[in-house]
Amino acid sequence: MTTEPAPSMLQLQSLIRDDATLELSLAEVGVPAIGDGDVLVRIEAAPINPSDLGVLFGPADIRTARQEGSGDRPVIRADVPAAAMPAVAARVGHALPVGNEGAGTVVRAGTLPEAQALLGRTVAILGGATYAQYRATPAALCLPLPDGTTARQGASCFVNPLTALGMVETMKREGHTALVHTAAASNLGQMLVRLCQADDVPLVNVVRRPEQVALLRDLGAKHVCNSSDDDFEDHLVDALVETGATLAFDATGGGTLAGRILAAMEAAQTRGSTEFSRYGSTTHKQVYIYGALDRGPTVLERAFGMAWGIGGWLLPPFLQKIGGEAAQALRERVAREITTTFVSHYTREITLAEALDLDTLRAYGRQATGEKVLVRPNPES
Repeated sequence: MTTEPAPSMLQLQSLIRDDATLELSLAEVGVPAIGDGDVLVRIEAAPINPSDLGVLFGPADIRTARQEGSGDRPVIRADVPAAAMPAVAARVGHALPVGNEGAGTVVRAGTLPEAQALLGRTVAILGGATYAQYRATPAALCLPLPDGTTARQGASCFVNPLTALGMVETMKREGHTALVHTAAASNLGQMLVRLCQADDVPLVNVVRRPEQVALLRDLGAKHVCNSSDDDFEDHLVDALVETGATLAFDATGGGTLAGRILAAMEAAQTRGSTEFSRYGSTTHKQVYIYGALDRGPTVLERAFGMAWGIGGWLLPPFLQKIGGEAAQALRERVAREITTTFVSHYTREITLAEALDLDTLRAYGRQATGEKVLVRPNPES
């Protein structure tokens, strides 16, 4: 049984004004209409991912954030550095709905059979505007969850699980045999540990704190290197020798870590070599940056020969590259294993209004490893 929605709903929006200020607010908008092949989903759970924060905050300096409005309709304002305004010129004056993914119940369906088949089902969706009470979407883009799976369990079906699968698939397609992953104690990192165990893929995990080492060891991770340790490079090279990893995915982005990983890969490749080449090893070493935990410059100290590469990696272009059939196979695996391999853990659940509480916003804006927040737009569901 489904409940017919009210005519209007609340939607979290992010607006950059021409006076170089960011405004976050809850807008009351009409519940979207649906076409014959569409469904209307009552959003019951939507995670906050780093990619969501990019839209939510833009280039604003969150240290300047201040709260206005009322308790049930809070408004957050923050300053945008003048130097950053040209980069966001296209979004100035346009309120953007926020939230990349989520899950909930289909409460209205179009007339086509594929839409009607989802009525009353719990589904996961991707495509933006999920920090809202309702979201209209084509039925074909919904991921029906297995019977008994809750919206909370299925809320993170796309971004992290498909990123983990995409990393392993990229490894295979580019001819590598093992992986290195940074910020490895995150929800994504823990998924990747379980996935690599299931698929027998050697994995080297890079973390920053001793308790994160312990966390991954408890999950069964074999190779965990703490970048804060004085002997980090030695441990990393040993792990690379044992695994043969020549591909890394770096969530940090800025700083020296990507270069240190490339240098360690080179050291692993040349360990025990009796021949010298001024060009280094001939084995290609690759680091993909897929995050920006450090927004500073990426610093490379050239100690890794000439056979290397560094670039960016994003999930949407990867899925487009592999094609619809292959991407759908990955989605179906996520649905099957959403409570096992791809389970997510949340440290806090908040309402839409609480998402704009200043203290709460500053907490999830830190992007602390191991802390993940779930937005509940319809907390009574």
